[in-house]
Amino acid sequence: MIEVAEIFRKFGGEYRKSHRLPMRMHKAMNAIENCRTAVLGGHIDECESCGHIKVSYNSCRNRHCPKCQGLAREMWLKQQKRNLLPTHYFHIVFTIPDILNPLALRNQREVYSILFKACSETLLELALDKKYIGAKIGFISILHTWGQNLMDHPHIHCIVPGGGLTPDENNWTSSREKFFIPVKVISSLFKGKFLAHLKKSYNENKLKFDGAIEPLKLRYEFQTLIDKLYKKDWVVYCKPPFKGPEYVLEYLGRYTHRVAISNNRIVDIKGHKVTFKWRDYKDGNKDKLMTLDASEFIRRFLLHILPDNFVKIRHYGILSNRNRRTKIKLCRKYLGIPDDEEQIPTQKETWEEMLLGLAGVDMNVCPYCGIGKMMKRTNLSPRYYVPPDKKILIA
Repeated sequence: MIEVAEIFRKFGGEYRKSHRLPMRMHKAMNAIENCRTAVLGGHIDECESCGHIKVSYNSCRNRHCPKCQGLAREMWLKQQKRNLLPTHYFHIVFTIPDILNPLALRNQREVYSILFKACSETLLELALDKKYIGAKIGFISILHTWGQNLMDHPHIHCIVPGGGLTPDENNWTSSREKFFIPVKVISSLFKGKFLAHLKKSYNENKLKFDGAIEPLKLRYEFQTLIDKLYKKDWVVYCKPPFKGPEYVLEYLGRYTHRVAISNNRIVDIKGHKVTFKWRDYKDGNKDKLMTLDASEFIRRFLLHILPDNFVKIRHYGILSNRNRRTKIKLCRKYLGIPDDEEQIPTQKETWEEMLLGLAGVDMNVCPYCGIGKMMKRTNLSPRYYVPPDKKILIA
């Protein structure tokens, strides 16, 4: 399988020389290139029965690495399982117009934060309105910044239970089973809230206007952009509801720990060209192949390296980190189901235990003889890679 790491190793050095990159992008590229290689160190295991030797290298654990997200996703989903409620769930997607993309790219932390804020305020406010649900709801929001062609396309996926606590928190109230809140109402309020927060950031000088968007520094130009955005229809999409909580976990797994492109979508590298699979939603969801110069592929991938410490999965309302345990307990009580707090494991599973549970693979059993136990014999110190023409590996 061709990997993003291979593309970075082949073409990353040249790209770094010809582009000025922020440190977070250098860090992400280095991590992905070196993931599960001798550069990061590792350990040697030996079978106590047949003497088979196995060398394992460490993962980079960078959140943008295609190889490091599978286990992280499963661990996160396992934690979320205890927060699911026996009700229907909705999947709502919020998207900003593409004329905002240049501003968002140069102000990722600020604009993505506004996007989260506008989504959450919209859903919480409308759900509390008796005209729709009349409840305090909770939901999970997940930021994605890419489209299938790897271009910038910021949008947020919200997974929302179909109901919540009454305003006095003395009961549970459900939404209609096949209908949450009118999409046009959600879209209109979302647009107003986003643009209000964006204008506030502009007035407080929190936005940068570098390069092609420099004219937006002028208040007249910025107001012209705002006026255009008010006239546009903003896309909010509410997918059909899930049948039950068990489907929610399966669906969440597709979205939570995704990176811009997975390794299995990369088809070929020829010369300086990279070919990958993508789905063209504007052409009837057809699966197609796209070929890019390696430098353009790297540029598009790096568009989606998030600012340091920026949280891309957030919980709101009754599912917020501060309130979750208490509110979930109340919801379960009103829904007539036992609280499973006693069933919550007190100790976290190791990755080996989780892999055994998920795939039935016991990492402690010798893969050669299938009988003996693999015992760690020694650790391997990290090593620093030197280009092949140097012909040395410095310990």
